[in-house]
Amino acid sequence: MALALLRKTFNSLNPNDRILRSLSSYAAVATNNAEKPVSDSSSSSFTFSPDQNDNTNTTNKGNAAASDDIYIKSKKPPPSTSVTMPMSFMTGSIVGKRFYKQVTTRVAEDGNGWSVMLDYRTLKTPSKRPLKCPTLPLAKAIAAEWDYQLTDGIRPFTMPLMKLACTALERVPLTRSHIINNLMTRFHQDLVFCRAPDDNELTTGVYELQVKKLDPLLKWVESEFGFKPVVYSSFFGGKQEDGLVNAINTLLKKTNDNELAAIDALTSASHSLIISIAIFRGKLQIDEAIELIRLEEDMQVEKWGLVEGGHDLDVADLKVQIASATVFLGLTKKL
Repeated sequence: MALALLRKTFNSLNPNDRILRSLSSYAAVATNNAEKPVSDSSSSSFTFSPDQNDNTNTTNKGNAAASDDIYIKSKKPPPSTSVTMPMSFMTGSIVGKRFYKQVTTRVAEDGNGWSVMLDYRTLKTPSKRPLKCPTLPLAKAIAAEWDYQLTDGIRPFTMPLMKLACTALERVPLTRSHIINNLMTRFHQDLVFCRAPDDNELTTGVYELQVKKLDPLLKWVESEFGFKPVVYSSFFGGKQEDGLVNAINTLLKKTNDNELAAIDALTSASHSLIISIAIFRGKLQIDEAIELIRLEEDMQVEKWGLVEGGHDLDVADLKVQIASATVFLGLTKKL
């Protein structure tokens, strides 16, 4: 109806006006196009620009000015067969509305690994590499993360497995030596090596709790690697024996990209490479690891109370980071 009214208005004006003739013709074209069905498989974008090659300019003698007509140019790119995540995906920003309906998995095109499909599009990493999962369970878990996204926006912070998979595919192969060196640099300040002073009434309770909870883990380290860890009470840390340092360094070098990505994520969340390796070797479960990480803070919360919106959010965030990295380790293992 709006197009009909617009055309009626044009007819009532001066028919000799060149600009109005052009607009009337475009209104007629728009009316015809409106009657045609539009396919949902492709989208159109329009740009407005003056046509510098308008033939009517040549008929007006002495008129050197450019035409004032407005033309509509339609751009219809072919549908893409893949979808690439922007770099903002790795930072936690909302990357846009959900643009897909169905999430599935299939064997990768080269037959090596598994791919995640968003409708007919193959999911890719931020650097436009195909997201190939080493196992079907990991591919299905990542597919579930995408399937649970809401229509109003894709939230990367609800997809920790996707983030770890992208890290293992893109970051670890390029910076493996740097990651290992960084982990070993912080190894001497590991959380489990630090002890509260036992000669102060304010810290005696913490020390006793550390001895009860952490000593069994330190004994496991000694039996696993053959060297007894050194404990200290200095904020600047201590220095472990070269034999233990070399044993841990060798273990990290033998890991594959998925395992190193998970260990790095666990260490970043727990501030303890020993706890991360204990999870990796199956010594600690998720709940046990979280208890050791929050040992001192939970004791303070029990004594002074919990701060809502602070301590509870910290616990929830820690559980997500530790659980997701641990699950990622399990899902990447080939049976």
